[in-house]
Amino acid sequence: MRAVRLYRIGELHVDDVPVPAIQAGEVQVRVGAVGVCGSDLPRIMLSGAHRMPVTIGHEFAGEISALGEGVDSWAVGDKVTVAPLLPCYHCRWCKEGLYHLCTSYDYFGSRRDGAMAEYVNAPAANLVKLPPNVPIEVGAMSDPSATALHALWRSKVDPGDTVAVYGAGPIGLYAVQWARILGAQRIVAVDVWDDKLDLAQELGATHTVNAQREDPVQRIEEISDGWMADTVIEFAGLQATQIQAIRSTRRQGTVVFVGISHDDLQLPEAVVDRVMRHEISVTGSWNSNSMPYPGREWQLTVDYFASGQLMGETLISHRFSLDDAPEVFPKLYRREMSFNKVLFIP
Repeated sequence: MRAVRLYRIGELHVDDVPVPAIQAGEVQVRVGAVGVCGSDLPRIMLSGAHRMPVTIGHEFAGEISALGEGVDSWAVGDKVTVAPLLPCYHCRWCKEGLYHLCTSYDYFGSRRDGAMAEYVNAPAANLVKLPPNVPIEVGAMSDPSATALHALWRSKVDPGDTVAVYGAGPIGLYAVQWARILGAQRIVAVDVWDDKLDLAQELGATHTVNAQREDPVQRIEEISDGWMADTVIEFAGLQATQIQAIRSTRRQGTVVFVGISHDDLQLPEAVVDRVMRHEISVTGSWNSNSMPYPGREWQLTVDYFASGQLMGETLISHRFSLDDAPEVFPKLYRREMSFNKVLFIP
């Protein structure tokens, strides 16, 4: 089968490799679509994976093509999406049902071979069945949607709240949609690309701010009549937006850091003072899993895809073949084009 393999930092090849042998408790999935996560770009171009060579890709969906021994709850032909984190189930955090905090987890596309290939094997416990009316390409975006919902749950969004989203990439765009579904009255999307902000507005943002032309903190203050945002979620992982996120939060509000940062965060004295005096909660959000595994975030995602309340296809900006990967990833990393969800179709 064909697979996109990372051999060393910045070096991708499309290779012919054996179809992996299926083990007991696993299913074999014929991959229908695999998405590019924002974390894939620095992993491939900057820092490398935990082991190399490795087949990349962890956001995916497809059809079951074979069943391993002991798997009787699935059938060949079932459409599924697959949670990429493989918990150990034995550590303290797994025993408490906090699988995303597992201390000995495995992960598709970085710690084990991933899904940017024609076939991939996965534990049956990681599968979520896709309803008949949910296309495989949409199912491949279950991971960013579930990650966004998990981040919102790290705060407490009540009907009528003001929610600010820094970073209108795919996870940020799902956060906009989930904030709408949860009843937020004002949803402010902040980015530097107008096309992403236009899409955020189409998906439910009541206000958009291009941070290259306007001060987002000032605009959020104006939009909220001085109240600021009840919940601010930061997806960009940049020092500037992390500081702006804190400055955008109301007294006793919550800031959720989701974006993976590759730089130190140094808070100015005035920002630390604001956190203290305004009793702002600064918290993190990691992955998307809860009980029962892979989690309510995943089941709600596919349910809302099926009902039409959560949009998927609108977010897809590019589709490529596996053979395009070595040329496309450097362009994505260098931001040589504006993009939202990029899918590779094996």
